[in-house]
Amino acid sequence: MKLVRTEEAVGHVLCHDLTQIIPGEFKGPRFQKGHIVTEEDIPVLLSMGKEHLYVWELQPGFLHENDAAERLCAITLNDGMNRSEVKEGKIELTAARDGVFLVDSEKLFLINSIDEITIATRKGNFPVKAGDKLAGMRVIPLVVEEQKLLQAESIADGAPILKLLPYKLKTAAIISTGSEIYHGRIQDRFTPVLIEKLKAYGISVVFQTVADDHAENIISAIETAKKLSLDVILCTGGMSVDPDDRTPYAIRESGASVITYGSPVLPGAMILLGYYRNGTPVLGLPGCVMYAKATVFDLIFPRIAAGVRLTKKDFVELGEGGLCLGCNPCTFPHCPFGK
Repeated sequence: MKLVRTEEAVGHVLCHDLTQIIPGEFKGPRFQKGHIVTEEDIPVLLSMGKEHLYVWELQPGFLHENDAAERLCAITLNDGMNRSEVKEGKIELTAARDGVFLVDSEKLFLINSIDEITIATRKGNFPVKAGDKLAGMRVIPLVVEEQKLLQAESIADGAPILKLLPYKLKTAAIISTGSEIYHGRIQDRFTPVLIEKLKAYGISVVFQTVADDHAENIISAIETAKKLSLDVILCTGGMSVDPDDRTPYAIRESGASVITYGSPVLPGAMILLGYYRNGTPVLGLPGCVMYAKATVFDLIFPRIAAGVRLTKKDFVELGEGGLCLGCNPCTFPHCPFGK
């Protein structure tokens, strides 16, 4: 830092807070550390008795914290997000719409591994509402080497590392399986629960039917649903290894390419996800989705609803944090489940 005359400080960065006292009215920091002095500030500073100031002497190859925050914002801000003004070297991002928030975790890890660079986000792969806070970013010192920002930009590789995707799926088919429901021995309590869950993503159930436990009947129901060109097909029940549970077999025989049958999540280990050639997802849902507030369905479906094609890796990664603790009352998603 260096000492300069106040009149010559325009464009320089203050090294410390400057307190202003107006008797009976105000006492506090009028200018904060990191403030860039402007022409309009000069009369105020002189009225505060500040004829000289300690300022940072920016050298080539260094950036002020505000400029660095802008560079970090540029590699995170994406469609559907709002940004704050830079304040005290920090910028925050909020959701401009409902959707699912995605984070390129590998790139975020590498960027945060750069000394003095920080980007903090909420957990990715979860739904957000318009106005929700998404991320905040800043550098640690008041002045940072530009090379560190260049390194972060290189990792981002020309694309924002955050996404906020709107929900794309609009229509669904529900195929309830089980002879006990088909013959009216018990009431179908699964479908009403699933309809309510789908409403949260703006999805309407256009086709709903019940099939008994014979595989050919389940396949026939799926084929009927496929002909309607709906956005997603959901089969409920019949997902265990009991001899009468034929839903996984029927989904495979209906032409689906199965991504996974099973997941390291409790509740929800017996889930199935597959895709047809046209990209339509089909799910086999275990009974826990009916009675548990939070299951594997709630961890994966936000991305499916946004049109993201999931892979086996997406399910494998759910293992850490995939154990629901069964809290009473349930506070999902404000809990460790899926995180």
